[in-house]
Amino acid sequence: MFINDFFRGIKERFSNDIAIDLGTYSTLIYVKGKGVQLREPSIVAVDEINHKVVAVGNEAKRMLGRTPEGIRAVRPMKDGVIADFGIVKLMLKNYIEMVQKKKPFVRPRVIVCVPSGTTEVEKRAVRDSVEATGAREVYLVSEPIAAAMGAGLPVEAPIGNMIIDIGGGTTEIAVVALSGVVNSCSIRVAGDEMDEAIINYVKKNYNLIIGEQTAENIKITIGSAYATGKEETMEVKGRDVITGIPKTIKVTSSKIREALEEPVSAIISAIHSALEKTPPELASDIVDRGIYMAGGGSLLKGLDILIHEETNLPVYVAENAIDCVVLGAGKILEDIPRYQKLLLPTQ
Repeated sequence: MFINDFFRGIKERFSNDIAIDLGTYSTLIYVKGKGVQLREPSIVAVDEINHKVVAVGNEAKRMLGRTPEGIRAVRPMKDGVIADFGIVKLMLKNYIEMVQKKKPFVRPRVIVCVPSGTTEVEKRAVRDSVEATGAREVYLVSEPIAAAMGAGLPVEAPIGNMIIDIGGGTTEIAVVALSGVVNSCSIRVAGDEMDEAIINYVKKNYNLIIGEQTAENIKITIGSAYATGKEETMEVKGRDVITGIPKTIKVTSSKIREALEEPVSAIISAIHSALEKTPPELASDIVDRGIYMAGGGSLLKGLDILIHEETNLPVYVAENAIDCVVLGAGKILEDIPRYQKLLLPTQ
């Protein structure tokens, strides 16, 4: 017993156990005892000739729409799940090496967050891609549970807590209580669909073709879900649909709000659906405690106000909304025996 405990202690000392929020838009990694150590876009630039990674993360993001022939910048995650297994494996290997601080002999335990609507096949793909990087053990946790933990909600208590996590590829809406998800709704409408809606709107109404990064910048700068009373204007550069010549136009916040109506309406509809399926006792808890929001999409200006108007419930945006999921997974990582019930069953 003493020898086993001794070697377990040595292993714990030298192992950099990690929690990963593997998102469509970005990947965040929490290292046990150190906190969030990596925030990078889920993008990889690959040389198509020799199939080697040219760049990952922010460096690869700068290449989107600008790569020469033979180099491809791709997002290997789609709607919260793996779209390209090989590229995800390469991306994770690079990111894990970054946080492992050149400890190639160390095989960490890893907790990975997955959308609540993920199928068994998709869970297996996530587990396999992480194991392929050299992980010793791989655990999965539902994103809503992790987000609720990161937001500081008492998920182990017999109290209903509603969490809305709006990421890049999915919006997760869940009621959690007693260490489990009582009721959930996962829709593949989130930040990326908002960007796509802006791209389509600008093309249709201004005959201008813009890229993903431009659309994202518009959303962050003047995008909103609710009229705040202040009209904002922004210059947008792109390529004219008819002439093919680059040009600059001006767009207003009210027009971008109009562009975002469809994806925002889909999220509101999903919230209504989740509330309708919530058991009465837990629904009364939500009336008292309100709705909590997490994820980058929750930062869209006025979205919390719109949800409050539509539901007549208090709505709060979590502190560190973007980091909520990985912070929650990190809390579980720090004490796996205590939070064992929060982990998804291993197939």
